[in-house]
Amino acid sequence: MGAACIKVTKYFLFLFNLLFFILGAVILGFGVWILADRSSFISVLQTSSSSLKMGAYIFIGVGAVTMLMGFLGCLGAINEVRCLLGLYFAFLLLILIAQVTAGVLFYFNVGKLKQDMGNIVTKIIQNYNASSEDSLQEAWDYVQAQVKCCGWVSFYNWTENAELMNRTEVTYPCSCEDKGDEDDGLAVAQGFCEGVNATQSGNNLEHWPVYKEGCMEKVQAWLQENLGIILGVCVGVAVIELLGMLLSVCLCRHIHSEDYSKVPKY
Repeated sequence: MGAACIKVTKYFLFLFNLLFFILGAVILGFGVWILADRSSFISVLQTSSSSLKMGAYIFIGVGAVTMLMGFLGCLGAINEVRCLLGLYFAFLLLILIAQVTAGVLFYFNVGKLKQDMGNIVTKIIQNYNASSEDSLQEAWDYVQAQVKCCGWVSFYNWTENAELMNRTEVTYPCSCEDKGDEDDGLAVAQGFCEGVNATQSGNNLEHWPVYKEGCMEKVQAWLQENLGIILGVCVGVAVIELLGMLLSVCLCRHIHSEDYSKVPKY
């Protein structure tokens, strides 16, 4: 009966570590996505915010180490090697402590992240130049077109752009144009557009055919939705970590002798 329990524990530990390895890959992939994304507001924020970059590097590091620990756990469980199981337990405990610490720090800095986002977008709008090519401008155009919003708090934020407000005819940001149900796929207009039927003099905002709602609430809703997914993955990883630690201790207690001949040689 004892041998059967050890066998079941061993294969359960292997299964948990396989899942652990996969979830580690998901965490690593999320960190890479933050650094590589160039087509959404994540690009706007990570280009100008060191805290988000640091968070991405932490995700990559934790994901990579998690995958390594998953591999060591699988190897130690199948071959019943106590030193690998002990090393696996120690690193797993360190990863769990690091995850909890990072989660607490992130939770208490969410407000600062939102404030940074508002400051960055305000600067982009103020310095927006229709004749120049800039990755931040392109990213913000993508956000406004795809999320169907204009400005940060409202479209009135664009009054802070001197070049736009100096126009003598009705002119507005092309990416803000309200196209109704028309769907252009991923096509995003950039720069400034002039009103077709504009007869009045001066650039009157009330005649802009743009979305009236600002992007702040929609972007924050997107953040909360995706942060929920991220936190769910992290909680899932933490539960698997705890189970892995428990199973590794149980298996390690029932391995009485160290047999290094079980370790695969390459």
